[in-house]
Amino acid sequence: MSGRFSRALGSALLAVALAAVAMPGTAGAAEAPTGRIASLGTDWGQTGPYEVNVDIGVVHTFYYPRNMGQSGERHPVVIWGNGTGAVPGIYSSLLRHWASQGFIVAAANTPTSNFAISMRAGIDVLEKWNADSSSPFYGKVDLEHIGSAGHSQGGAAAINAAIDPRVDTAVPIQPGPLASADLMDEPVFYLAGQRDLTVWPALVKAFYRDSSHVPAVYGEVRGAGHLSSIGDGGDFRAPTTAWLRFWLMGDEAARGVFFGPDCGYCVDDDLWSGWGRNTKALQIPGPTA
Repeated sequence: MSGRFSRALGSALLAVALAAVAMPGTAGAAEAPTGRIASLGTDWGQTGPYEVNVDIGVVHTFYYPRNMGQSGERHPVVIWGNGTGAVPGIYSSLLRHWASQGFIVAAANTPTSNFAISMRAGIDVLEKWNADSSSPFYGKVDLEHIGSAGHSQGGAAAINAAIDPRVDTAVPIQPGPLASADLMDEPVFYLAGQRDLTVWPALVKAFYRDSSHVPAVYGEVRGAGHLSSIGDGGDFRAPTTAWLRFWLMGDEAARGVFFGPDCGYCVDDDLWSGWGRNTKALQIPGPTA
């Protein structure tokens, strides 16, 4: 079991005892004593409690909570890769949603994200800002909890970005073919669309089958085409948020929809036309309470 995987599981178990509940719609998220963001409940598709700022730069667009660290919390990072020819603005509502949940999203502006160079550079920028006392990000970035995510070509880039040892989990949404799952060692949530004629579900399942060395989950969104995840994320929005909240924030409520014998998403036939958990994912326990 990798150090990152063990750390994520240990942090999630600790969060059961330490996390205080912060309800959506409040002025800010409650602080857990660990400095991590507490559970917001189970409606991961609902906008979170943080107001969102967007900074558009030359290389990256950053989506982040306006009042970062207002209760002493630190904010995990999601690095994002666009589909072919796309820019972050096409996915703006989804990226804003993650920021409203307490994440700092570093979206690479490149329309050719496949090799994840700009995505990984987003971590470098945040490391610099987190150490700069003149930056609004100073001391507020949780650099110990970083996820990679992206759509289509950017989905392949999310896999490629996970080669970086700083990345703790990956969320490839309808990923293109130019990636190797064999090179990553993080938990991964593969998402396909039932009616995707660009990246067929069979191609995403191939990545899933090649990920037997890590905890991997496969979800095929019922009725979704290749463009169903743009904008606000559609039916991809809530499950991706839940996955990121578990692995990067230790949210025990989110654990329960993926892991354990009573896994909530495992029986959600309205959402999924296909679902799978590999052997390593089946070994992850469900919630302790």
